[in-house]
Amino acid sequence: MKSLGERNRAAVGAITVLLLVTSVLAALNADRLPLIGGGTTYAAYFAESAGLVPDNEVQIAGVRAGSVSSVELDGARVRVEFLLDGPAEGELPHLGTETTASIQIKTLLGEKYVALTPRGEGTLDPGEPIRLERTTTPFQLQDAFNQLGTTMSDVDTKQLADSFDVITEALSGAPKHVRGALDGLSALSQTVAERDGELARLLDNTNRVSKLVADRNDRLRKVIHDGGALLGELQARKQAISNLLAGTREVAKQLSGLVADNRAHLTPALRKLDTVTGVLQSNVDNIDRSLELLAPFTRLGANATGNGRWFEGFLCGLFPPTITTKGLTINPQGCERPVSAPGQGIGGN
Repeated sequence: MKSLGERNRAAVGAITVLLLVTSVLAALNADRLPLIGGGTTYAAYFAESAGLVPDNEVQIAGVRAGSVSSVELDGARVRVEFLLDGPAEGELPHLGTETTASIQIKTLLGEKYVALTPRGEGTLDPGEPIRLERTTTPFQLQDAFNQLGTTMSDVDTKQLADSFDVITEALSGAPKHVRGALDGLSALSQTVAERDGELARLLDNTNRVSKLVADRNDRLRKVIHDGGALLGELQARKQAISNLLAGTREVAKQLSGLVADNRAHLTPALRKLDTVTGVLQSNVDNIDRSLELLAPFTRLGANATGNGRWFEGFLCGLFPPTITTKGLTINPQGCERPVSAPGQGIGGN
């Protein structure tokens, strides 16, 4: 058998990378694997999707039992596939051959879920989708407004008002309370006829508002999700601040204990420190004067040692003063400092 070093390293590397990628994909989709995840995939046909999207919940008797895998168009029908959790998630009710499915509204923002109702004998076959006659879709509020607008547009309000007027004239000989009721109906029909345009505009605006809300469903869901994340972050920051305050209280407690334990040593030290600061305060003028006198001394010292490895000096009075007599000059420089050449100094080491 060949050792690993004798084999083709490129092939070994490619196989290793392939195995790693396969392992990662298997780990990410472990709940969908038949032997590991234990889930079962079913399908159902619906007349329309009704806003159902993948990852929506699947419920049985109001309890979450799985999630929607895909929503696809299959001819004039919509095929919805959903994965029911396996025994690891809890024992599911028995699904008979007459099990029905319906798309229900979960939230006011329009989020949907699939509701399963177990019915019939036998066991529902995962390979046989639930037929269209055993599925239902929700009645949308937008559809209701659309139907109401269509119905109102088909009603001839003027003819309806004229009909009430004819009935009122025909029953003019009726008792007083009957005529009052008919007069009220006539006034009502007249009011409806006069407000026909306003009602139409109201229904049209309502239809637009409902359509706008439906179109912004994803954005509203994202806003709510982001709001939840923001509240979670605020809660975390609140906890961090609470921990900080608790730590501060603990530090203050420890400092208080430290001061209490070392009070006998701290009191004399503080008293001596007060004495030292008092002495320094009383001699602050002397300290200032010392610093003022130190400046010229430092400057002269720097000048005396700043031209090389020696000290420069000048002695005045060692030689006699300048004397001129009979054209002869003795010590013409007097006490003036001689000018030295660059790099030279006057004095001694």
